[in-house]
Amino acid sequence: MEVTTEADIARQAAADEAQAMQDAARFARRVRKRLGFSQAQFAERIDVSLETIRNWEQGKRSPTGAAKALLKVLEKAPEAALAALR
Repeated sequence: MEVTTEADIARQAAADEAQAMQDAARFARRVRKRLGFSQAQFAERIDVSLETIRNWEQGKRSPTGAAKALLKVLEKAPEAALAALR
């Protein structure tokens, strides 16, 4: 029988977190590209800093809360979301 150590669990948790960050980065990039915006245009349009967009897309940070919800709406109903942001 194989025993799972605390170190094994910590390594797996770190790997899971890294994968989640990369998934969030791909999602943010995909939404922006589908809308046809540069990073700067997208940042201006959704009223966040260019640095924030770059951090999301590089997997340094993940969108949370309202930003995460906005990305989901932009993915599913881009015209309505963009119209509401005007």
